[in-house]
Amino acid sequence: MLRARDAMDRAYAQPLDVPALARIAHVSQAHFTRTFRATFGETPHRYLQRRRVERAMFLLRETDRSVTDICFQVGFGSPGTFSRTFRDIVGRSPRAYRKEAAPMGVPTCFTMAWTRPSGRPAAD
Repeated sequence: MLRARDAMDRAYAQPLDVPALARIAHVSQAHFTRTFRATFGETPHRYLQRRRVERAMFLLRETDRSVTDICFQVGFGSPGTFSRTFRDIVGRSPRAYRKEAAPMGVPTCFTMAWTRPSGRPAAD
């Protein structure tokens, strides 16, 4: 499971699917999905989405690239899916997040820990 999670962390922008991840973990697809969820508390798909959103949050704060460019750079296939997933995880749209989040003058490791979205949906 750790090998598959590490692969998702490394190659989050690449198209990764359950069959490929199950091969990395050397287990069947069904066993991989069940075990990943039991081990990490979320499905492989949701973990990968959250990982991509975390990277997008950094790019939105630290660059002036367009939301669409960031969407494709972090591995989403469409701006609509990106915006919907971002809102589900962060609680606001990518554009609203960019407006509210100013670049921070603290080490990146602290910023990532502080701004990391939880695995739970945002409460309104």
